[in-house]
Amino acid sequence: MEIVLTFSLLFTVYTTIVDPKKGIIDGLGPLLTGLVVGANIMAGGPFSGASMNPARSFGPALVSGDWTDHWVYWVGPLIGGGLAGFFYENFFIVRSHLPLSGDDAF
Repeated sequence: MEIVLTFSLLFTVYTTIVDPKKGIIDGLGPLLTGLVVGANIMAGGPFSGASMNPARSFGPALVSGDWTDHWVYWVGPLIGGGLAGFFYENFFIVRSHLPLSGDDAF
């Protein structure tokens, strides 16, 4: 569940904030990202707490001393975030410029 939640959050960030050709959603990135976070909390809260961020789970685990299944909150977001970045960079963002060669860089 943490993989799916983090994937949807990072995919939304890529779509609304990172992509240089946003189209009609330009400027709505923070609002849409917040809505996705809220939807993720409603959908994933009963299953895993909907952490979507290892730092958000580390503090409560440190204070309570309960490290049961804490690895899920590290592995899930790392895999979900990596997959979102990989898919968006390779299948959705269109790069319209050519990289400079080593001689043209300076």
